[in-house]
Amino acid sequence: MNDKILEKLIVIIKKRKANLPDNSYVASLFKKGNVKIANKVGEEAVETISAFLAQEKIDLIEESADLIFHLLILLEDAGVSFEEVLKVLEERMEND
Repeated sequence: MNDKILEKLIVIIKKRKANLPDNSYVASLFKKGNVKIANKVGEEAVETISAFLAQEKIDLIEESADLIFHLLILLEDAGVSFEEVLKVLEERMEND
């Protein structure tokens, strides 16, 4: 597994937010605002659940990628770093 993929993706998301290029899907979400971003996360969560229930592995993989991608956009828009999320997970592991 390439553990640098999320780091690279986060850098790309940050750049798109800072520059807001016209031809960028990520930038278009930032331009539309937090309601649109939240709706996309919700949509992808539902699609991930549907793929899981349908037991279609490839669909579950694709939808999981979409969900993680949109969650990273939501976190960036909220000013929450992925490291902060990982810290909470690490603390939970220590307390388990």
